[in-house]
Amino acid sequence: MKKCALICNPNSGKRDKKVLVKDFTQILLEKGYETEVIFTKYSGHAKKIISDLEHKDLVISFGGDGTFNEIVTGNLKREDKLTVAHIPHGTTNDLGAMFGMGKDPVENLKMVLDGVVKQVDICTINNNPFVYVAGIGKFVNVAYDTPRDMKKKLGYFAYVINAIKSFNSKTKLFEVSYTINGEKYRGLYSFMVICNATRMGGIDMFQDVKMDDSKFEVLLSNISSKKDIIKSLLMLKTTDIKNVPGFYFYKTDNIKIKFEKRPDKNWCIDGEELESNALEYEINIVKDLKMLLPRKEIDKIFVNKD
Repeated sequence: MKKCALICNPNSGKRDKKVLVKDFTQILLEKGYETEVIFTKYSGHAKKIISDLEHKDLVISFGGDGTFNEIVTGNLKREDKLTVAHIPHGTTNDLGAMFGMGKDPVENLKMVLDGVVKQVDICTINNNPFVYVAGIGKFVNVAYDTPRDMKKKLGYFAYVINAIKSFNSKTKLFEVSYTINGEKYRGLYSFMVICNATRMGGIDMFQDVKMDDSKFEVLLSNISSKKDIIKSLLMLKTTDIKNVPGFYFYKTDNIKIKFEKRPDKNWCIDGEELESNALEYEINIVKDLKMLLPRKEIDKIFVNKD
């Protein structure tokens, strides 16, 4: 019988984890997996759990995008990298939506177990892995600044409330120089995101994103007025992001960034805060992750369809 580890964050989502985990283990048993269930106990615990695991045929993350980030980070430190899967049960669940999953964790698990193993690009920022997004500046800190109990009670609406507060606050520009695709640039910007996904914060941002093309998407913005922010967000519904005024879009496999002074807020990676005092950052790609994914969106988000 195959061996599986189910790493569960008890603080994510609203549904009863014990009931769901019981359903999960039964479904996994029917698919030929003997499952070890491990609940996380503190921030960073998932990273340690997978780092210390004996070999498993499959490791399943059951929690939010931040939980999955921890599991990927711990897995990349192993000599024998394990195949992983993610069952979203957080607040925005951007990754799950991109993979074609719905809101029912049990159905999502069934989709995953009937899926296919794919090699997935993972980005690193100063050697800190992120699965789908890293960002800094206006709005970006909303993900980690929103209190956990507020997210537990209000769900996605908690983010909306804090996004409105951020919108009404004064927009601060940071001076940054960066090198990308062999070209050097410098300017004042209100936010920057590096992404390997179609969605960010529940919003469809990018088109034609592939998770195995050895490229990631970079977006910088110098928009600062409330009027222009609203205009740009509305344009995203009908216009390609490359055509929105005030947006600077690139597709690359490496970017080097230097801030003139430390920004007021830290980077946000996969919804969690990256505490760092550095002024210089480098973002690269590693190709050491195998994921078991639903078949639903494979043709859309992968170059290699096999």
